[in-house]
Amino acid sequence: MSRFFKTAALVSLAFLLYACASNPEKGVVNKSGEIDKEWTEQGITENYIFSRGIGAADQTLTNTTQRRATSRDSAIVSAQYNMLSLIKGVKLEGGITVEKAIETDSVLATSIDATIKGAQVVKDEWTADDGCVVVLRISKKALKEAGLKMPKE
Repeated sequence: MSRFFKTAALVSLAFLLYACASNPEKGVVNKSGEIDKEWTEQGITENYIFSRGIGAADQTLTNTTQRRATSRDSAIVSAQYNMLSLIKGVKLEGGITVEKAIETDSVLATSIDATIKGAQVVKDEWTADDGCVVVLRISKKALKEAGLKMPKE
C-alpha cells in the first residue's frame, strides 16, 4: 500500500511541474542534479506523441542501483499516466475524443493500454538524489495501428 501512495505522490508532483518551456529532446535535469522549474510534460510532434514522468528515489534504500531502479520504474508509470491523459483528449475523425470512444469500445481501450505500456523510453535522466525523469514516445503510426483514426494536422 505504501508503494501506491508513493506513486500517487509522484504523479501529483509531475502535474505540479507542468509548464511549456521545453521539448522532448531537451533534458530537464541541470548540471547540479536538480530538475528545471519549467518543462513540457507532454506533447505532440509531427510523428510522435511524447510524455515525461518523474520518479523519486526511496531514500531508505542503501543501494544506489535499487534507488535508481525504483525511481525509474516510478517515472515510467508517471509518464504512461501523462501519455494516457493526453491521448484521451485527442479528437478523432468525426470529432469524438478518444476518452468517449474507449468508453464504448473495450477492444480499443485494451489496444490503447497495450500501446502505451509499449511506449519507447527515449531519454532518462538522474537527479542528484537518484530520482529519475523519463521521456516516453509513441509513434502516431502505432496509435493508428491500435485503432485510432487521428485527423490530419
